[in-house]
Amino acid sequence: MAAETALIASLLPSPIAKNATFTSFSSWASPSQVSIFYKPIKISRSLVSQRKKPSLNTRCQVVFPNDNIDSKAFTASPLQLLKSSPANRYTKERSCLAVIGLNVHTASVEIREKLAIPEAQWPQAISELCAMNHIEEAAVLSTCNRMEVYVVALSQHRGVKEVTEWMSKISGVPVSELCQHQFVLYNKDATQHLFEVAAGLNSLVLGEGQILAQVKQVVKVGQGVSGFDRKISGLFKHAITVGKRVRSETNISSGSVSVSAAAVELALMKLTGSSYATARVLVVGAGKMGKLVIKHLAAKGCKNMVVLNRTEERVAAIREEIKDVEIIYKPLSEMLSCASEADVVFTCTASETPLFLKEHVEMLPTVQPEIGRRLFIDISVPRNVEQSVSELKTAVVYNVDDLKEVVEANKEDRLRKATEAQTIILEELNKFEAWKDSLETVPTIKRLKGNFERIRDAELNKCLSKIGDNISEKNKKAIYDLSVALVKKLLRGPMENLRCDDARTLDEILENMRALNRMFDLETDKSVLEQKIRAKVEQTRK
Repeated sequence: MAAETALIASLLPSPIAKNATFTSFSSWASPSQVSIFYKPIKISRSLVSQRKKPSLNTRCQVVFPNDNIDSKAFTASPLQLLKSSPANRYTKERSCLAVIGLNVHTASVEIREKLAIPEAQWPQAISELCAMNHIEEAAVLSTCNRMEVYVVALSQHRGVKEVTEWMSKISGVPVSELCQHQFVLYNKDATQHLFEVAAGLNSLVLGEGQILAQVKQVVKVGQGVSGFDRKISGLFKHAITVGKRVRSETNISSGSVSVSAAAVELALMKLTGSSYATARVLVVGAGKMGKLVIKHLAAKGCKNMVVLNRTEERVAAIREEIKDVEIIYKPLSEMLSCASEADVVFTCTASETPLFLKEHVEMLPTVQPEIGRRLFIDISVPRNVEQSVSELKTAVVYNVDDLKEVVEANKEDRLRKATEAQTIILEELNKFEAWKDSLETVPTIKRLKGNFERIRDAELNKCLSKIGDNISEKNKKAIYDLSVALVKKLLRGPMENLRCDDARTLDEILENMRALNRMFDLETDKSVLEQKIRAKVEQTRK
């Protein structure tokens, strides 16, 4: 508290800092989140009578007992004084890119499943996030191994605070608990993280390919959604490019296993004294993950299996693709009867509630003697098998977090391959950062064009008023066309020097932008951040 008071005092002129009393509190561990209240200082009546009482904001009264006072202090509000100080951290703070998330490396499946958002709800999540005061753009990447929120925040600390509170609200996990498991990265670090995710370097299985398809899905779902705009869209599209380059230019994906493949491998490791040739297998779910499970089971020698799904169409399509394996379709309504005849059960559905409860599994008959206990391999998030099933002596449950046992086997080889991928990622990271920084010139271009257009219009009207009514429409149009052509030619040079091409470096472009801002007085009284926040507040009121 003392440090915060000292910070605020340093922002105010010395007479105010010396005599003002502060009460501050912070709901977030950042100086930029300090709320300030000015309490009036009680002084003697005789002292007040010696000076004419200044006109002050009744909500922010500060009285000055000494005579060495800057007269401007009486007319400026405390907020104005704060803004005019060198440490104007709020209104001059640039928007930032941030990722707030939890993944298999930072949080257990028990936490992750509470935050999981089905793909169909991603647009709604984007809308809810962008409705917040300090979030301008957003995207959600929710898979079995991660739940990450990417945002363009108008204020770094406020934006992260709003996203964290939103994550707590949708999951029911307290903010204090989320903070123990979540990671937060900003700007270049956030970009590099997504590039590594798309390249498969951040997956449980290094080099895993399914995550790239999930990143592509974020772009597909986000198209046309308000809030999935230029910066976030550009970030994810560039991440897809990175993922493709890493897989085509390195051998990181050669021999790699997906989560589905690791699940099949794990079950095989646990089938003591048996194999897929003799074990009875049930797969619940025929979506993307289920299809991969079926393919890997076939590759491991499983010649017949039962697949449960809501409809038969997907199962029939898989059957056509894998013709040397007997795949029997059953509706979900027959789940328990099918499970009673299975030794190994793979679950991979999008159900938000468990499909197999303890009381269900307890009633199932025992498996073949050589199997020992019924295996449940649950690779769904949220989980499809209730955790308490593991308490039974007749069953054992493995979830996505248990796949690490399989992954460790070839981790060293993959780490060597990851080094090659990092070179590509750093190269693409520099390209993206250059593109992102070049967007800073857009407001300058718009303001410069607007400035020239206002001058052109004013001078055109002045010219026509001097000529009077004795002018034909043809001549009016000729004068108008002349004014437009002059402005266009005058702007050509500045515009060319603000464009990104091979002839200029980014530093040169940004310096040209700053020079144009100074020469044409394009800086506005209110910062871009303040304008955006005011617009969001007005939008909320409507």
